[in-house]
Amino acid sequence: MMRPIDKGAAPAAYADYRDALNDLELRLGHYCSYCERRLGTGLAVEHKTPKGIHPDQALVWGNFLLGCINCNSVKGQKDLGEAETLWPDEHNTVLAVDYERGGFVGVNSALDGDLAKRASALVDLIGLDRHIAEGFPEPARRDKRWQQREEVWAIAESCLAKYERQGQAEDALDLVVEVALGNGFFSVWLSVFDEFPRVKRALVERFTGTATACFDSLGRPVPREAALGI
Repeated sequence: MMRPIDKGAAPAAYADYRDALNDLELRLGHYCSYCERRLGTGLAVEHKTPKGIHPDQALVWGNFLLGCINCNSVKGQKDLGEAETLWPDEHNTVLAVDYERGGFVGVNSALDGDLAKRASALVDLIGLDRHIAEGFPEPARRDKRWQQREEVWAIAESCLAKYERQGQAEDALDLVVEVALGNGFFSVWLSVFDEFPRVKRALVERFTGTATACFDSLGRPVPREAALGI
């Protein structure tokens, strides 16, 4: 999973790309558009198409996402076009990758052919599957994304247990969502609460900037681009 986002039309013209940061945070919340962790500070305007290679795209709203230092560092100057990868503001990236307990992320095994290649390119682009476990790409010393996913997964499981004990009451639902908003990692919460449609729909609706059209009334993902199937 990766949260599909909708940042809307450009709210302004920018003389400096950094001036778009506040607008992006208002539209998308304080979450990295790639790894989904919540950062009160430390997010930056990320260029899907690197501005160093394509300076004509440096001020284009459609080329902006929010990126944390780790995702930005791994991505660097990689220059992948739309046909080579998937993007959270263009596709339903929930269908591209899977989250698992322990902070593990990988390509959705249900995908094949070109879609599997593009999903793999997305994961590789930012090193989303980096983990200290054997058999996974090794993260940099300061890259704790895997650990933070693991920690938030445990928090989500604790919230799930309390939610069930309280009979799935409305106030319990509100508390789950508030804790999720405060911790980030939208896909962790969607995974842990996979069997609870009311919670999933609430997460979709209340995480600022989530592309709601990428989900049905039960919070299940649906293709954003019908012809592509994702």
